[in-house]
Amino acid sequence: MHLSGKSKISEILKNSQSQLLTDWLSEQMAAGIRKDLIKESILREECREFLELLSQAVQQGDGTDIHSFQWESVRDMLTSISRSRTQKGFSPSETAIFVFSLKQPFFNRLRSELAQDSEALIDEIWLVTTLLDKLGLWTTEMYQKVREEVIMRQQEELLELSTPVVKLWDGILALPIIGTLDSARTQIVMESLLQKIVETGSEVAIIDITGVPTVDTLTAQHLLKTVTAARLMGADCILSGIRPQIAQTIVYLGVDLADVVTKASLADAFTLALKRTGATISRSQTRS
Repeated sequence: MHLSGKSKISEILKNSQSQLLTDWLSEQMAAGIRKDLIKESILREECREFLELLSQAVQQGDGTDIHSFQWESVRDMLTSISRSRTQKGFSPSETAIFVFSLKQPFFNRLRSELAQDSEALIDEIWLVTTLLDKLGLWTTEMYQKVREEVIMRQQEELLELSTPVVKLWDGILALPIIGTLDSARTQIVMESLLQKIVETGSEVAIIDITGVPTVDTLTAQHLLKTVTAARLMGADCILSGIRPQIAQTIVYLGVDLADVVTKASLADAFTLALKRTGATISRSQTRS
């Protein structure tokens, strides 16, 4: 069965939209819509707009294929609502209620209109159920997609915060790395370091891996890529934080760090960096 101008669904949306809107809002209130997260006036306007878009899509008579171009406006609105609900703190079920709570008001109107035609009533109820289930699932999928986007963005922000490039001295930068170093993080580390080298015109960059728990072949390759990129920007690199266990692992793996200057601690690396830039530090004598 297809939606068309002859369908009772189309007729209800066209002639009983006001009553349908009132009943729909009551259903959402009864379901416990979060009034602390959305104003009733805004919810009413969203419902009214959705019913109008739904009516237009149904009038075009393209069945219940919500992925067709006739349903584009409906999909766009549900995507916008899902995004808004996500940002406001609604749960997936609270977001899906927006669509699913429309079922009962529709069923009530259909029973009223088709009380004398049980066969037609069953067909129309099945059609409404199929349609709203699809729209509800679309809303849930969009909610999940938005949540994944938010999580990915937060992860990227955390990665940026966890790899700060610090200016230790004129011409000397330090990049302390804490945690594992994978491909995605290496890209962020590299971009942050290169950008800072350009901004400050630094001659030496210290990459400190004291906070890196383990070093495997892949991690070593990522470090070498970062060192190479820094050199191409005109900055020498010193790798600090080489603990005995990591040194043994690097030797065992056969990783070639012959061209990379390494130091056991950040302090040692900083001392070397000062010498390379021509700076000196002298310890003042304590007066007696």
